[in-house]
Amino acid sequence: MSVRFLLRVALGVLPALTAAVSAIAAGMPVVAQGTTAQIQVQASVVKRCVITSSDVGFGVYDPVTANATSPLDGAGSVTVSCTKGTTARIGIDTGSNSQGGARRMSGAGSFLAYELYSDAGRTDVWTNAGSGLVTVTSASIAPTTLTVYGRIPPGQDVTAGAYLDRALATVDF
Repeated sequence: MSVRFLLRVALGVLPALTAAVSAIAAGMPVVAQGTTAQIQVQASVVKRCVITSSDVGFGVYDPVTANATSPLDGAGSVTVSCTKGTTARIGIDTGSNSQGGARRMSGAGSFLAYELYSDAGRTDVWTNAGSGLVTVTSASIAPTTLTVYGRIPPGQDVTAGAYLDRALATVDF
């Protein structure tokens, strides 16, 4: 490097260095020059619900003695998880063996009538339309478990054997 170049650099830096030293000596802060830019960050949260269920188990129905005059009750559950703030309506259809809207299990060459309810008193029939739907509003993504109360009416004259039906639970949101 030439002496001339070094002298030019020193003379160029010297005024800025002198100003900084003077500011520090006077007790004034040295402030660097700057500017800012805003960065926008964004995302969309999807409104979603998922539904799972556990079977309604009745156990053994005895039409001759125990259930000749008393119904047989059972219970299962429906669990929904939804995006926070989502209002969901949960319905249960009449099953694969229904007749005229009446729920029935099929087996042993006959049908065993039953009903599903949304309340422990077994008065509110759980359907997939109108007032038979159960509505929940999600306070968080934590799962909400709803009990499905089942009842087989007493005194049904049916053949001994295993009975089964498949009802479909749906969540609309």
